[in-house]
Amino acid sequence: MKYLFTFLFLLTFLPAFAQVTVTGRVLDARSQQPLAGAVVTDIRTGNRVLADAEGAFQLLLASRFDSLLVQRTTSHRAQRLVAPPGKSELVVMLEPLAVALQEVVVRGYETNRPLQKTAGAIGLLTTRDLERFPQTTLVPALNTLPGVRMEERATASYRISIRGSSLRAPYGVRNVKVYLNEIPLVEANGTIPLNMLDAATIGHVEVLKGPAGSVYGAGTGGTILLETVKPQESSVMAGGLVGSYGLRRGFAAASVASEKSNLLLRYDRQTLDGYREQSAMDRETLLLSGQFYPTQKQTLSFHALYSDLFYELPGALTQAQFDANPRAARQLNKDQNASLNVEGLNLGLVYTYQFNDRWSNTTSLFGVFSFLNHPFVTDYERNLNQSFGGRSRTTYRTQIANLPARFSLGAEAQHRFVNARQYVNAKGTPGKLNYDDEVAVNEGFVFGQAELDLPLEFLLTLGASLNTLKYDITRVSDAATRPDAYRQRRSFDTQFSPRVGLVKVILPALSAHASVSAGFSPPTEAEVRPSDGSLNTALQPERGLNYEAGVRGSLLNQRLTFDVVGFHFKLKETIVSRTTSSGVVVFANAGATRQQGVEVALGYDVVKAPEAALPLVKVWGTYTYNRFRFLDYRQNENDFSGNRLTGTASHVAVAGLDVESKLGLYLNATANYTAEIPLNDANTVYAPDYFILGARAGFRRTFHQTWHLDLYGGLDNATDKDYSLGNDLNGFGGRYFQAAPGRNFYGGLQLRKSF
Repeated sequence: MKYLFTFLFLLTFLPAFAQVTVTGRVLDARSQQPLAGAVVTDIRTGNRVLADAEGAFQLLLASRFDSLLVQRTTSHRAQRLVAPPGKSELVVMLEPLAVALQEVVVRGYETNRPLQKTAGAIGLLTTRDLERFPQTTLVPALNTLPGVRMEERATASYRISIRGSSLRAPYGVRNVKVYLNEIPLVEANGTIPLNMLDAATIGHVEVLKGPAGSVYGAGTGGTILLETVKPQESSVMAGGLVGSYGLRRGFAAASVASEKSNLLLRYDRQTLDGYREQSAMDRETLLLSGQFYPTQKQTLSFHALYSDLFYELPGALTQAQFDANPRAARQLNKDQNASLNVEGLNLGLVYTYQFNDRWSNTTSLFGVFSFLNHPFVTDYERNLNQSFGGRSRTTYRTQIANLPARFSLGAEAQHRFVNARQYVNAKGTPGKLNYDDEVAVNEGFVFGQAELDLPLEFLLTLGASLNTLKYDITRVSDAATRPDAYRQRRSFDTQFSPRVGLVKVILPALSAHASVSAGFSPPTEAEVRPSDGSLNTALQPERGLNYEAGVRGSLLNQRLTFDVVGFHFKLKETIVSRTTSSGVVVFANAGATRQQGVEVALGYDVVKAPEAALPLVKVWGTYTYNRFRFLDYRQNENDFSGNRLTGTASHVAVAGLDVESKLGLYLNATANYTAEIPLNDANTVYAPDYFILGARAGFRRTFHQTWHLDLYGGLDNATDKDYSLGNDLNGFGGRYFQAAPGRNFYGGLQLRKSF
């Protein structure tokens, strides 16, 4: 019996020492994309396998007690863990360190090539870059990109300038095309509703600077491509944040993922009392997104984004008012309860089919709906907006004289409708109806692009688009009194926008590029029909020609990365804005502008050792030099020719420090210097230069392989500098300044449970 008992006792432990097969996937913890080539090692025996293109692996362990080491040398921090119980699949999330420039794949210009082999000035923000800042807004992250300036005039009232394009954007985002998951993000009046997005739902940003008309149609300012976060594992997540000036934020999310599909549902709520008087904000967003892979040839993705946004408008201050109390609001804005309340729904569906190795097609359909309730200082606007459209492109891969080539042909079209009613604003309530307009817009373009891999490591891109636009404006409220003039139509001539790009790969980690592109940017409905009720049908579209050349790559064993580009851009029929005595912004063409500049981005990995106690210490910086001038610009008796371009700084420098420890502690510090900015076309008033400093520190760790914690805190504007981030250009009565928040603190946590 003694021997039998001993035998049975040992028998119960034999399975633990028996061989066991472990299967799993290795993913990037930030992008949650597969990590092909990751090495999975049995620490005791030294047996190892490589993860395949989908990040999948299978390894035979000598014992269930054996530990695994998962690593991707030089790019990700290694992780040590034990085999999971039972037969469940192991999902390993590796924290990235830094990615070599030639490994970064960009979607811009529809090339899907490494950045190293792409012609054009492109700014990239990954999840790591976005998480340097509290994810309450995209402003600080986008402002780290050279040539890009994002402003916040009032809480959640954004303006984006790419190489000086903010000249025609007193509010909203104009002259810049924005796509969300390959779907055009545009309101029916032609402006971009960036304030409807929650920054935390964005996982990747690409900014194409200058005209990109070959594949994105009309636009001279640039194109921004946004992608929402895409889950690669099943999980639940929740978190919250509190901060100065009444900042409160909370979110909850759940995702389900498998080899064939993934689905994400996320709710975010953010409120703010505001730094200034009359500047509170309340925003709720609900995002449902997913990707399905029915077969290896098909991909179907969708998103549905609902937003409910309210924010108050404090109004611009004069220099004296700003100096006396930057937190004050304009009295008229308070008396009129100036604010904005908008509900919106953005729907997108994208279907990709790979017919064979040569042919593929991607087709998308979208719809955008919103209702605006907007008491302003001069009126009360109630607008119903709806927009429908689609985009399709077909790609063909072949060889010409044994040289790889790719051809793309596609089209994009949308129909927009606005029912805009303007009332007298009786202290925040609608009074007498002033006018009732119906505006229909039909806009579209066809595009084609050819890419050819030439000998001696040259890559040539040729592209062009044909653009059409038609407005139909009906003033319904004048139908009875003006039967012959209550309806106006405007069609713009078809515009041809070509682009030529050339890349020379000098070394595997060094390339040079040059491009020439033309752009066309028609006036938006909000510019043709400003809020004073006038109809500016004489407003002409902008036309520009851009030349640029640059070099990018890495040195010192890929520790030093650099991206330098110079450009020369001439814009004709430039659309500028001014404010009337009643506070209404109107628009006019201003001859021409010449915009020249240099943009530099640098990064250096002081420490890059995945196995060390301090695996990453990185310093980085960007610099922008602008020489933007008006050419032949006369307004009545005033001649502004030769003056600096309104709203642009000559010098902008941003520097940062990223530190990560093996224990999970991290630090991100950022400094921003912006030179003085002319605030009117006459260049008689300037916003002074400013230097601001911010930092975020935290603890990010994975426990028991399935619990992921991020505990953080930080501060912005550490020097408590009084400065104006969103200026009113050509403001009437000397009201130019919109104060940015002073020194402020925040803290929060995020907890995720993966399955």
